[in-house]
Amino acid sequence: MSSAHRNRTHRTHYRSTTVRGHGIAYREAGPADAPALLLLHGFPTSSHMFRDLIPLLSHRYRVVAPDHIGFGRSAAPAADEFTYTFAELAEVTAEFADAVGLDRFALYVQDYGAPIGLRLALAHPERVTAVITQNGNAYEEGLGAEAWAPVLAYIADPNEKTAAPIREIRSLEGITWQYTHGVPDPSLLNPDAWHHDAALMAREGQDAIQLALIGDYGANIDLYPAFQEYFRTSRVPLLAAWGAHDEIFVPHGALAFFRDLPEAEVHLLPTGHFALETHAAQIAGLIDDFLARRQGPRVRSRS
Repeated sequence: MSSAHRNRTHRTHYRSTTVRGHGIAYREAGPADAPALLLLHGFPTSSHMFRDLIPLLSHRYRVVAPDHIGFGRSAAPAADEFTYTFAELAEVTAEFADAVGLDRFALYVQDYGAPIGLRLALAHPERVTAVITQNGNAYEEGLGAEAWAPVLAYIADPNEKTAAPIREIRSLEGITWQYTHGVPDPSLLNPDAWHHDAALMAREGQDAIQLALIGDYGANIDLYPAFQEYFRTSRVPLLAAWGAHDEIFVPHGALAFFRDLPEAEVHLLPTGHFALETHAAQIAGLIDDFLARRQGPRVRSRS
């Protein structure tokens, strides 16, 4: 590959498409006919969380990272105009993949991206060539007790009293904690990341949108046994690159993958929930090595 071509494939394009009448913003880089990697972000962020990772992988993969509906630059219809459930977001993601020509792809999932991506895998196992999970949980032992106590309380009894701590989670202070906790040297973190997310979370309509999704999260926990059965039956190659100091999705969740996928590869990194903020280069290296060995024949996506 010439240096000119290599540089060209590293450029990130900022695109949009329409699914079910809603605009979906996404980042894309890499050759159109390369093996595809679909990056699914978590709460409270967007494809912005992949800004450092995408250029590190785009020399070899077609990398596509959408903003979920309600997040980032994608449409955010009011909660009474769109069904904000993880089942709905998973269906939209599958249709998004069709719209941008992704037939088969490896999944990178983090936080909310995990139940969205794993629901997609349950519905379309033939499309998923591998799973990379970065603090993307599928086991009850991965739920940090203190961090999840207010969420589980709201799921069990949604009311104004139980909603108050949920609102704090998406405040600037709450989002800052999500980025900074468990990071040995917070001066390595760019504060633009949490200020970016907090500004988007403060938009009109976000309160109802995010309460709806938090209220629905129990449906994901109910699906954990189905996700685990998917792992056992599909034997999907799985890499966990996990922030070992995460108090939201704790390392027990990463180690639990061995129970259903003995050949899973698990790396606990000395950082927190948003591991890409400090370890993007290391995670990119792990992904590149893992997919080269475990994904099998290089299947081209539809261009």
